[in-house]
Amino acid sequence: MIRFLASLALVLTGLAGASAQGLKPPSDLVTASLVAEPAAIRPGEPFSVGLRMVMRPGWHVYWRNPGDSGLPPDVAWTLPAGFTAGGLDWPAPHRIPVAQLMNFGYEGETVLLSAVTPPATLTPGKPVTLRARLSYLVCERECVPGTAELQLTLPVAQAGTSTGANPQTRLLFEKARAALPQPAPWPTRLTATKTRLDLTVEAPNLSGDGVSAVAFFPYAETVIENAASQEVRIDAAGLHLGLVRGDADAPPPASLPGVLTFDEATPDGPVRRAYAFGEPPAPAAPVANTAEVAPVAAPAPDDTLTLWSAVGLAFLGGLVLNLMPCVFPVLSIKVLSLVQHSGETPRRVRLHGLAYTAGVLAAFLGLAGLLIGLKEAGAGIGWGFQLQSPVVVAALAYLLFGMGLSLSGVVHLGGGIAGLGDGLTRRAGLEGSFFTGVLATVVATPCTAPFMGSAVGFALTQAPAVGLAVFASLGLGLALPFLLLTVWPAALRALPRPGAWMDTLKGVLAFPIYATAAWLIWVLAQQVGPSGLLAALLGLVLVGFAAWAWERAREARPLWAGIARGMAAAALAGLALLTLGLTQDRAATAAQAEGTEAFAQAKLDGLLAQGRPVLVNMTAAWCISCQVNERTTLGTKTVRDALSARGVTYLKGDWTNQNPEITAFLARHGRSGVPLYLLYAGRGEPTILPQILTSGLVLDALAALPTAPRKAALATPER
Repeated sequence: MIRFLASLALVLTGLAGASAQGLKPPSDLVTASLVAEPAAIRPGEPFSVGLRMVMRPGWHVYWRNPGDSGLPPDVAWTLPAGFTAGGLDWPAPHRIPVAQLMNFGYEGETVLLSAVTPPATLTPGKPVTLRARLSYLVCERECVPGTAELQLTLPVAQAGTSTGANPQTRLLFEKARAALPQPAPWPTRLTATKTRLDLTVEAPNLSGDGVSAVAFFPYAETVIENAASQEVRIDAAGLHLGLVRGDADAPPPASLPGVLTFDEATPDGPVRRAYAFGEPPAPAAPVANTAEVAPVAAPAPDDTLTLWSAVGLAFLGGLVLNLMPCVFPVLSIKVLSLVQHSGETPRRVRLHGLAYTAGVLAAFLGLAGLLIGLKEAGAGIGWGFQLQSPVVVAALAYLLFGMGLSLSGVVHLGGGIAGLGDGLTRRAGLEGSFFTGVLATVVATPCTAPFMGSAVGFALTQAPAVGLAVFASLGLGLALPFLLLTVWPAALRALPRPGAWMDTLKGVLAFPIYATAAWLIWVLAQQVGPSGLLAALLGLVLVGFAAWAWERAREARPLWAGIARGMAAAALAGLALLTLGLTQDRAATAAQAEGTEAFAQAKLDGLLAQGRPVLVNMTAAWCISCQVNERTTLGTKTVRDALSARGVTYLKGDWTNQNPEITAFLARHGRSGVPLYLLYAGRGEPTILPQILTSGLVLDALAALPTAPRKAALATPER
């Protein structure tokens, strides 16, 4: 109950403090670095490296068992060919109370040691570079996830030369090893009751007067009540420790592996001792590389979010997605299909809602899993990555065009295909509702709702399980309105009865689908250029021809029906060849409107070095939210005049096709997708504007900038 209430408090705090873009955490909460013990390494000879973390006063990171909350640091190595890295050695932790919780971790500074073994075939005289991605959670009252991309280049000693300790890191490693728990020289006995554990350390040489600040840290996370006081008694038989059991219903443990710490008085003052009892959980297997792996851009998260607040923001974003122009046409068709199912039992209608929800969740988790996997493999991609592929965009356009033809009565498709959206013409089964959920998710990715940027950015900087939880919450928000409609009997009774009006409405709903297909063809034109646009348009002709031929086969004699179906199949085969032949045209970039310049990191750096104010707009042709913001806000004369009056250079980054420079820029600001709007005052950190813009909001942000001198305002920005 305490953990639940504490988590609820974190949710409420995170939601109250997080705007659509979140709050940017300070950059100096944790300073991380990768250090090596030797000045040079030798082929085949293991050596120690340290992951050093220096925390801001009052903040802490976690031990391998974080206690009541938190996550331990995690490292992903990128090593040269033949190198292996062992597991982490954890210094003895401290008890860190936070409200009614007890965390186990480190404050101030800590170093996590690891052994690295180079191959015996290493070439002397040729330096090698080690890289590591350190992920951590740093907390005070609130928690901030972070990552650090670390690297270290070491020389390889010539044969017969000495490789002594580096004098610059020698004291650091001595201190780090002194903080590691030593194997305990004493046996232990454990007595367990339903609510209590009594641990006896048979150490008769311990003096009760000379020992203080005793604390026990179990390796298992739920074996004791972490926040409960630990009763200590020292007598001639040794040290006796009374602990409160964490789970009274679990079988009593036979042993209690962990770390015991205490302060012992010495002539030079108190000294902290740490001893390890029992075997800790098996460390991670050594990481081995068969080839050098390119480093990944550091995704520095810029949102002060916890897991629960990110889940809450994702859920709200999913709800809002239902109103976006990407999703609304598909969802409206599915809602209308409930009228077709009104004669079915309430149980059957509820099953349609559950099948639709399962499709949404499956699609979200599938896309998120693929995205997380590709990013872990080093790909520079983000949310909406599939729409950077011309093949995917074309396939989606042709699918929606086919759905529109079905709604218009040009072709009557069977129930299986009808599940992709045109279930009004045939009674679609539960698989139809499932695949409608899949389609709703796929077409939702071009839209970005409020609250989504922070949540998705957080999800892609966390462990895969955490990221998938956030994406599942986003999918649940998208599916919830339709699900509630199917499980709420009063809402179903309010729906009109089936009738001839449905054919008219079905034809009307075809036109938003056609509009979506036309928009996707426009996106495709930005990706493939003029040379590929003709192929894309011919693809629409082939879809129409295949639909016409298939429908003619329904009414023809067997011979002609077979010929017509063959023609439809040939048209679809040609469509597949055209689609697979579409490739990105790197020369096809969105034209820059008057007053804007194409984004380049070097250009931004140069402007900021001169103290010039800059507005950065990261956009894509397939991002509907981006296009709406540009036409209703950023492209208006009022906003353009305000930019000019203050000498603001407007840089626009086009992410329609994959662009590693833009991907890295998004990652540095904790984002995995577009839109992203940054307003630099010329010095200091930028202001992050919301993802849904209004003219008033942008004008208020610009009003905080100083008015530029007339000459500067009229000058042409440097290129």
